[in-house]
Amino acid sequence: MRAVVGDRLHIHARVVGASDQISEIIEIRGTDGAPPYLVRHDDGHQGLVFPGADASVEHRQQSHKTT
Repeated sequence: MRAVVGDRLHIHARVVGASDQISEIIEIRGTDGAPPYLVRHDDGHQGLVFPGADASVEHRQQSHKTT
C-alpha cells in the first residue's frame, strides 16, 4: 500500500449495515508512502491508522492543464 498526502484512505465496513469510512491522508509516517498514516476523518477528528486488508488508498486526481 502506497499513498501521498491528499489521497483518501477507504476502510471498508466488515459488518452488514455499517458504513465505510473514508478519511484524508494528511501525513505519511512510513517510508516511501507506506503506512502508518495520520488521517483526518469527516468529523475533523485526526488519528494514526495502520490499515489492514479491509483498506484501500484512493489516489487523488491529478489536474491536467492544456495549453
